[in-house]
Amino acid sequence: MNQAPARNSERRSRERRNARQKAAPDESWFGAFGTPGNTGAGALQNDDPQDGESRFDKGLQGEGADSADSRFLSRQAARVVESGQTAFERIYRTFIAARVALGVALLVTLGLASLLGPAPSITVVLVSLAYVAGAAGLWLLPRFQSATAPRALARLRSPQWLATIGADLVCFTALHALAPGSTLNYVALLVLPVLMAGVLTPRVMALATAAAVTLVLLGTAWLAVLSGSGSDATQQITQAGLAGAGLFVITVLAGELAGRLAREELTARGSLELARQQAQLNRLVIEEMQDGVLVVDRRGRARAANPAARTLLAPSGMSRPAPFQLRGVAAWDALVKAVERAFTEAAWPEAGRDVVLQFAPGTLTGLGQQRTLRVRVRFTRKREPAAGEEFCVLFLEDVRNMQARSRQEKLAAMGRVSAGIAHEIRNPLAAISQANALLFEDATDPAQLRLMRMVGENVERLKRIVDDVMEVAPGTPQDVGVIDANAVVTATTSEWARAAGLRLGADSILRVDMPAEPLGVHFDDEHLRRVLVNLLDNALRHASKAPGAIHLRLDSRHAGQAFLSIASDGAPIPPEVEPYLFEPFFSTRSRGTGLGLYICRELCERYGASIDYRLRAVGEARRNEFFVDMQRRPLDTPEARLHLTP
Repeated sequence: MNQAPARNSERRSRERRNARQKAAPDESWFGAFGTPGNTGAGALQNDDPQDGESRFDKGLQGEGADSADSRFLSRQAARVVESGQTAFERIYRTFIAARVALGVALLVTLGLASLLGPAPSITVVLVSLAYVAGAAGLWLLPRFQSATAPRALARLRSPQWLATIGADLVCFTALHALAPGSTLNYVALLVLPVLMAGVLTPRVMALATAAAVTLVLLGTAWLAVLSGSGSDATQQITQAGLAGAGLFVITVLAGELAGRLAREELTARGSLELARQQAQLNRLVIEEMQDGVLVVDRRGRARAANPAARTLLAPSGMSRPAPFQLRGVAAWDALVKAVERAFTEAAWPEAGRDVVLQFAPGTLTGLGQQRTLRVRVRFTRKREPAAGEEFCVLFLEDVRNMQARSRQEKLAAMGRVSAGIAHEIRNPLAAISQANALLFEDATDPAQLRLMRMVGENVERLKRIVDDVMEVAPGTPQDVGVIDANAVVTATTSEWARAAGLRLGADSILRVDMPAEPLGVHFDDEHLRRVLVNLLDNALRHASKAPGAIHLRLDSRHAGQAFLSIASDGAPIPPEVEPYLFEPFFSTRSRGTGLGLYICRELCERYGASIDYRLRAVGEARRNEFFVDMQRRPLDTPEARLHLTP
């Protein structure tokens, strides 16, 4: 009962072996660069017919990825090799040039022989001239045509095979047969076509070529013995047999060497393509890094710099692309000294050191700008002890960003705790408010009424704080559509002006610039209204009463972004206060909660928008500017434009 499964398993194994043998026909040693399934280097070719599959398959990191003949490596190497000049093309051209050189040497030898001895027959001279003319013509022809492919020499009837190996066999055999008793040994000339066949043609064709030449030599020797021109029959046949055996050895050795060369070129080109792709991946990763990456040599020359590093090295915008010299720029003196110190000490703290860049006064602020960078230095290993140039890699990070991330993490934890506390405070506040209202109804003493009003005002203030904290507390994300920012901002500005008692007109404190067309943005209308009111309240609180002291502007920067700006002519915000503008519970007013701008930022981040502050250039009438960048979206339906409260 157990014999049947064993026989089935053996039959399936035999079928798989037969299928592999059928799938691997004899092919040129260089066929690995042309068609799959060939011998020698062809064993490295990918057997997957789906050439369009992803490059990043399991061949890169899966099974067999560590071997030189992985599918990913071979497939990529084949594509690279086919796009440029291969070893086959170089060897083929070398053989073509060698045929011309051999033909010229043959003519020179015939000329010397005619001078020193009996002149060769006219037939031998004509055959030699015809060979030289054909070889020279073929040597010049590839310069004007495309290179020969390996498969072109894999057929006996192909023009390339007939013009090279076939022509050599015919001409050299004719010379050997026409002058059997000549002092010149034409048998050595037959080594060239045999060697060319062993290197450039499939194994079977190469061995068949060697066998055909051996039979020709044996037949010529046998005819010489029959005609009586040979001195010793045994010697003639033995020499022909030894020459044939040598040709077989040359064929096998040439084929093995050609196969090894093909495999090495396949692996080398595959490794080159893999390294090129890895370099592209590394470049992409470095370009997208948030930290600055700077490669500097001993001479203070920046060899490479990603966009983040170029941004940190410039007061605004980006510095020029690498390579560039760090020395000679006053703002980078501290960084240059840090690099020199790193090379001198050959060590650097793991956590890095702070370096202060002091930029010259600019046109935007009129003040010198200072930026503190956390610099971490890593050294590259020298490949040779006597290497004269060393590099170090600098990882740059703005200390303000580090502190902001740290504060953000703390604020996130504090926000979760505050939301829970605020929720628990609501019930006691409601009880205090209700009890104060009941006492207020029966109180008649003016002092008691004044105290009750104070209690009521502070209860309302605590309620607003609780509402603000609960507003930014994490909750279930809502599916927000697209609103018309033009309509929301217009309506909100009108309501705010009426509530603040402001007149709208040419001599009004508030100047408004709105687009003529609807502007769709990804935002919630109520949250956008709250952000706008908060910014307008801050502007009115610090602005003068002059006409146009507050400027509100809404426009579209490009197809994907909408820009909301509120600028005022109040006193510039001090540099020491600016980093804390959007932190919770930070306020310059004694009665302020410090949650207004923090809530604005949290609301903006919910919808992929951003809010920030900047100080305009000296000479601007309204230097303080808060701006919001929102994501633009198309208004699909008319209802999306009407998300307004009555």
